[in-house]
Parts: sequence; C-alpha cells; structure tokens
Amino acid sequence: MPKRFNWQLGRDMEYTYDGPPPARQVAYIFDTNKCIACQTCTVACKTCWTSGKGQEHIFWNNVETKPYGGYPVGWDLKLLEQSDPAQWRDGKLTSLTIFETDGAGKPPRGHRPVPDDYATPNLGEDDVTGLAELGQYFGDTHPMWMFYLARICNHCDHPACVAACPRKAVYKRPEDGIVLVDQERCRGYQECVKACPYKKVFYNIINRASEKCIGCYPRVEQGEVAFCVETCIGKIRMHGFLTTDGEPREDNPLDYIIKVRKLALPLYSQHGTGPNVYYIPPVHVPDGFLEQLFGPGVEASKQLYRNLGSDKKLLGALLLFGASNRILTRFEIQGEEAVGWDVDGQEVARVPFVEPIHHRPHYDDRYDVYRHNTA
Repeated sequence: MPKRFNWQLGRDMEYTYDGPPPARQVAYIFDTNKCIACQTCTVACKTCWTSGKGQEHIFWNNVETKPYGGYPVGWDLKLLEQSDPAQWRDGKLTSLTIFETDGAGKPPRGHRPVPDDYATPNLGEDDVTGLAELGQYFGDTHPMWMFYLARICNHCDHPACVAACPRKAVYKRPEDGIVLVDQERCRGYQECVKACPYKKVFYNIINRASEKCIGCYPRVEQGEVAFCVETCIGKIRMHGFLTTDGEPREDNPLDYIIKVRKLALPLYSQHGTGPNVYYIPPVHVPDGFLEQLFGPGVEASKQLYRNLGSDKKLLGALLLFGASNRILTRFEIQGEEAVGWDVDGQEVARVPFVEPIHHRPHYDDRYDVYRHNTA
C-alpha cells in the first residue's frame, strides 16, 4: 500500500489511495465551549439538503450530548471497542490506524449501523455524568459534566469512504478537498457507510445510493460559508481553507488557530483519516475523556483558551467567528479591532475587542424629555 504522511499523527501511514493534496483544503473549527445545542444548524441543513424521500433519518449535521449521546447510536464506541487504545509518544501515534489494523490491501476497519441505530437522533441529550451531592460545587473541572458536540462530514485528508468504495463513486475534489458521492456511479454497496469512522455517509433506501454532506459546495464556490456556519446562533463555527501548497500562513485564521497555535484539535485523529473539522475542547471536562476524542494536545489547548485575555492575536481570530457570511482567507489585528478579508480580497468583517457603550443622559435637553428604563 502507498505511504502518505499524516501531519495529525506525526508519521507516514498506509493508505490505499495515492492522490495529490487539493489546491486548498476546506476546514471548519467548532468551539465546544460556546455551543448551546439549539439545533439551528441541524434544522438549516435538514431543510435545505435532506428533506426528500428516503432522507428522513439522514442528518448531515447533528449536535449530540457527550458522554452518552451519539447519532447513529454508538457511532464512535463500536469502532473504539474493536480497536486497541490509541498510543501517543511525543505527539506521534505509535498504534495502528483503521487502514493498517487488518493488514495491507484490506478495507478500512469499520462497522455498519443497523436501521434502529438511526431511530434516536437525540439519544442522551442533556444527560450529565452524575448527580450533584449535597455540598458539591463547580470548580475548574466539573465533578459532573456534559458538553455538546456538533458534527458534520470531516472532508478528510485520507477519507475512509474513498478508500472503501469498490465503484470509485466517492471522490475528493482537487480544488478544495470537499468529499462527494457520484450518485450515477454509486450502486448502494454501503462500503463507504461501513468504513467511515464518523458515520457521516448515509444510505438512502429510496434511491438506493449513498449520500453525505456536500460541504455546501454551491455556496463555497461563491465564497460563502456553509448554511450550518451562517445560521449558528452561538457563533461557534468558522469555515475556511487550510493551506496545502506551503507552510501555514499566520494571516489565515484557520491556519493560525489549527496549525500555528494548535488551539483547535481533530476528532479521533487516531483513526488516520485526517479529519478537517477541528474542535476547541470544553475547558470544564476532565482531560482523560477529552484525550480519547481529541488526542494528546488537550491540556495545552485548554490552557491557551483560558489565557485568551492576554493573547490578543488568537483572541482576535476567535472574535471573527460568525462575523460574516463570507469565507475569511486573511485576518489581522488593527489596534483594538480584528479585521477579516474574504476570498476576493474585500474587507468583510471588523470586530472590536470591547463592544462600545453609549451612555445617554436621563434628561434630554434637545427634546425636553426624561428617559426611563421600562420592562
């Protein structure tokens, strides 16, 4: 099998498809500390893309509650139970990926959910790890906890769905790295469903073909962010591109947050697919649980997040989350404002570090009236 370098694992790994990297790689950052599970992103995606026949159970975007929630049921636990625990040494994965576990030339290790696994998209919603006892209080790390994990297709660097498809119906776009399914080539073998560690490929029983998140590519081609990003009430999401043709750029907000500062981390990178949805870990959750999800960089990431008040450039990059419906490809700090430019080089976002406050006097000389606070 060909060898490909996986920068998230710090080493070469085996992968069946030996293709060049895209001209630029679409990527997303989700801040789990800000998500309130309002499901606005889910509804926006569902109503736009998966409201047809055979798509009733298909959620390209979902928000689940960890540690007990998951859609489909057990999507991550079933694969973890089949695999040995991830082993890291000095930031390098020493255990095997899903492409290496069963030997050269074998399909990626995976499992295919049963129909009932798709029946409860809100399973475990808002369930915490325990009950508060008399006298307990919340400190830095909470004694009982939960957090919301928003999920879409990861548009991976080394997609398991691409490697597994016997029809070569799943492919990665060379211009932006978005992973798509050719509906005319697909014959519904569901090998992509089985192989995807994140279970973000779905089978439509009506048209008998696989379907998945398309990264809102019609919007991306116009320089606009995905629907789930634009509609996010909590502004927890940033959508853009990672540099693939050279060193990470410090003026690219995604390069800076992900590769330069390493604040946002990939989900289950130990599987080897190179996922391109990156998460800022929740600071109130124990490291032991988070390291299984996000790898060995959790402690450093949480420390960066706690110290954002003294880290102006990193804080400025985070202030641009949700500041525009245009994809930001460049940013900089100008005085007390974070400024962002889109794919066309136009300034589209300018966010102050401190929101301006205007105090109006109780008595207005101009109109000879008094202002009152009313409920």
